[in-house]
Amino acid sequence: ITVVTWNVGTAMPPNDVTSLLHLNTGETNDADMIAIGLQEVNSKINKRLKDAFFTDQWSELFMDVLSPFHFILVSTVRMQGVILLVFAKYYHLPFLQDIQTDCTRTGLGGYWGNKGGVSVRLSIFGHMICFLNCHLPAHLEKAEQRKEDFATILHMQQFEGRVASGILDHDLVFWFGDLNFRIESLDIRFVKYAIDNNILSQLWEKDQLNIAKSSWPVLSGFQEGPLNFPPTFKFDVGTNKYDSSAKKRKPAWTDRILWKIKSPSIGLGAGGRRPSRGVLAVSQLCYCSHMEYTVSDHKPVAAIFAVQFASKADKPLVEIYVADEWSRPEQAVVRYKMAAGFHRSSWDWIGLYRVGFRHPKDYVSYVWARSDEGERCLEKQLCAQVMFSEEALPKGKGEYILGYYSNTSSSIAGVTEPFQISLPRSEEGSSPTDSSGSSSEEEDDSTLVLLAPKSRSPSPGKMKRHRSRSPSLAKFQGLILRPSSRDRGTSRSPSPQSRRGLPGDIPTIHLPQEELGCRGGKAKEPWAADNPEGSSFYQTVRDQGGPWRISADNPLARADPRNLGLLPALRLEMIDQALGLRRESADQGYLGRRMSPTSPPGCSTSPKEGSS
Repeated sequence: ITVVTWNVGTAMPPNDVTSLLHLNTGETNDADMIAIGLQEVNSKINKRLKDAFFTDQWSELFMDVLSPFHFILVSTVRMQGVILLVFAKYYHLPFLQDIQTDCTRTGLGGYWGNKGGVSVRLSIFGHMICFLNCHLPAHLEKAEQRKEDFATILHMQQFEGRVASGILDHDLVFWFGDLNFRIESLDIRFVKYAIDNNILSQLWEKDQLNIAKSSWPVLSGFQEGPLNFPPTFKFDVGTNKYDSSAKKRKPAWTDRILWKIKSPSIGLGAGGRRPSRGVLAVSQLCYCSHMEYTVSDHKPVAAIFAVQFASKADKPLVEIYVADEWSRPEQAVVRYKMAAGFHRSSWDWIGLYRVGFRHPKDYVSYVWARSDEGERCLEKQLCAQVMFSEEALPKGKGEYILGYYSNTSSSIAGVTEPFQISLPRSEEGSSPTDSSGSSSEEEDDSTLVLLAPKSRSPSPGKMKRHRSRSPSLAKFQGLILRPSSRDRGTSRSPSPQSRRGLPGDIPTIHLPQEELGCRGGKAKEPWAADNPEGSSFYQTVRDQGGPWRISADNPLARADPRNLGLLPALRLEMIDQALGLRRESADQGYLGRRMSPTSPPGCSTSPKEGSS
């Protein structure tokens, strides 16, 4: 297990983090899991608004770097600028269960999340492990406050289930982050002298965290490797030079990684179950800082651990059987067998993933695991069978993996080994639907897809009821929101409803030149009023050329962000951009006329032609 902590100081991500994650060294290439804790990620209002719609840049960077090494994002949690990411090799995913997250704010008396802790807990091969990323109060004199905040985090964070409901109930806890402990008593000149002459041991006994480990009961049992690297704070940004500003802060080991193994003397847990299966053995293979990264005033710190379990639950909940190669569509048959006691759901699905996928929702296609005999197969331990349609299969050659996604546990319960798909690519005479879908993908390369790790189901029907974590869209009165072409074309949501469109979708409104010049059309809308000037049900939308009159019952008038649910990907356009191109062709007599998005182009009386 590799653990990384980095206070990024609101900086943009660097171009490469390969050395930070120890991916180039041969002896650590077999890392099974990586936990990354970040602090002070830019959380100003404009960045938080963007991150509410799209995955933040730091998470994108780590997924991009780790996916070629077959690491998959297992879980992530964010509290303002504090982020925790947990990755694992794809073949370990079926053995990572009971994944939960929590966060605790301690800034401004618990009302602000600039300080506090975020955690991811999960069962790894049957053992309960917790990763806790903290950002504690700064400054030398705040040591007692740091102790109180850490005790608050341990007390407040509670998880569902009878086993390991609290952080310290877990078999193994990794505690890391910008813990902000400083070096007491010593003068800054002596501290820099000890650093320059590599006599760091003279600074250890004055380190506040080392002192606290022997005097604070809350830190009892926590272990840390030797600090054989220089203090990681505070540097001039862009350099390896300690603070040269007027404040001249004393160097300190603020960024730390500790671990704690639960004492085996603890008896039976809640419900009569023994929380720990045997004895855990943890050895630290590496504990170092990375001076090559200069984007922040902190240096990142990494540690590599070898964790040895006395026992291992290594039978997957779902076993998937598939042919070695799919060269014809009729070969796309998937057989799967569910273990006894597996909590099956009608919302479970089987995803087809390209080798190198980034997270469980990063599938190429899917099929619902809704076999008619599913319950009977589960009871009698028989194999169920589903089949991918020809339209859902990727064309060309490539390596793919199948994964069974459990809606109950919000995790992948079974995976296959990589297998080949070799299907002929579609010819030039493909259908218009295919060509439009491909063009939509090309023109929308800049549109990012929202990563929602906490979503418990890929169904848009459930997404509409899911509480959005983004700011209220009602503040954007001057925007028209329409689904991106990726949503309109080849939607990647596993919901059958996505083929029909969401009920809350806004119609794309076109105002053709013929309509703008049309006078006295034969068709009259049933809701049209004789005197639009005197009606109170009209809103005025001003463009550079003058006002337009819009009916409040009109779909355009209803295209208000307050009437919408949050969509995975949105295109935002100003009203004057959407309507400004049509202004010049409108004559003065048209200004008083009602603007109807359902008016037939060219004054056609056909309802079918006039529909938007």
